[in-house]
Amino acid sequence: MIDIARDEGLWVLTLNRPDKANSVTRAMLTTLADTVEAARAAGAAALVLTGVGKVFSAGADLDDARAGLATDPVWERLSAAVAGFPGLTIAALNGTLAGGAMGMALACDQRLAVPGAKFFYPVMKLGFLPQPSDPARLVALVGPARARMILMAGQKIEADEALSWGLIDRIVPAEALMDTARALAADVLAAKPGHAAAIKAMLG
Repeated sequence: MIDIARDEGLWVLTLNRPDKANSVTRAMLTTLADTVEAARAAGAAALVLTGVGKVFSAGADLDDARAGLATDPVWERLSAAVAGFPGLTIAALNGTLAGGAMGMALACDQRLAVPGAKFFYPVMKLGFLPQPSDPARLVALVGPARARMILMAGQKIEADEALSWGLIDRIVPAEALMDTARALAADVLAAKPGHAAAIKAMLG
């Protein structure tokens, strides 16, 4: 359910459960976290997270959510692994991003999305708290008032509005999504080892 491709320093992790809107199980999240950590250990220069189908991820798998996934530390482990990756991380969002799955995208350096994507995090309605690091990352991108719109008012944000808020960085046609992600990673892939990490550290 997680496809992993490696190509000369670029690792692509693909959620491949389109029949379930790429809702993530505990096992999928563990695989993602393990793979991001392995990519770092292997010296990968860039990492892309994407999905199969028209939805990037609907959030937690319902059966796993009922079994406690919503409050499982694996979410935070994954977002911390993505945020701590020393190279360039890109979320190539092939569709809607919902719930706890937003954490892995918020932790990325860049977020691309297709035109029809929507963004929402319905923790208020579901009675859960967001994952611990997600609110601060969301505020850093969109500001506190707009973060409240998403986390407290439960609003679904369309791609155009998400772009204007700074939640995503570009809107890209679906057929060009992965080519655009690879183009963004090109300079990092061509750089000397450690150069991207040095610049990323300077950016904070």
